[in-house]
Amino acid sequence: MKQTGERPALFLLICYRVLLIVGVLLVLVLIGGTLYALVFREAAPLYRTPRADGEATGSPAPGIFTGIGRIRAATAPPQTQMVILSIVFPYTPEDRPFTEELAAKVSDFRQLTLEYFSSHTAEDLKKQDEMTIKAALLHRYNGLLHLGRIETLYFNDFMVID
Repeated sequence: MKQTGERPALFLLICYRVLLIVGVLLVLVLIGGTLYALVFREAAPLYRTPRADGEATGSPAPGIFTGIGRIRAATAPPQTQMVILSIVFPYTPEDRPFTEELAAKVSDFRQLTLEYFSSHTAEDLKKQDEMTIKAALLHRYNGLLHLGRIETLYFNDFMVID
């Protein structure tokens, strides 16, 4: 009977030692991999901009300027209607002077937009396509800027309400 009782104890002792060795090896692999990554690997860029072909580059990621916000403008008489739009555009946040200029000109952008829509009737706006309106606003916005240019405008919302 004594031999039967020793076998499970011996089996448990062997399993314990195998698990202990596997655990120690796992810890050593984790520590070694971490040290390798910290010492020998090149630092990865903090951001990547996807290219058209799907490959990522390390060039600065463009931001989206949303500071102008939603605008509600009245159209010119005889039948005054409300225009609601949100204007956004891409810019490079790393260009600090241009970013600060954009932030300083938000009220001017809003005023130019209000003036543009108040100088056109609702019928005139409905006849124009969105690209024409964007081009006119873009020209006016860039006329205010000295430290950079806005390349394109996007309308998140654009509605002429009767």
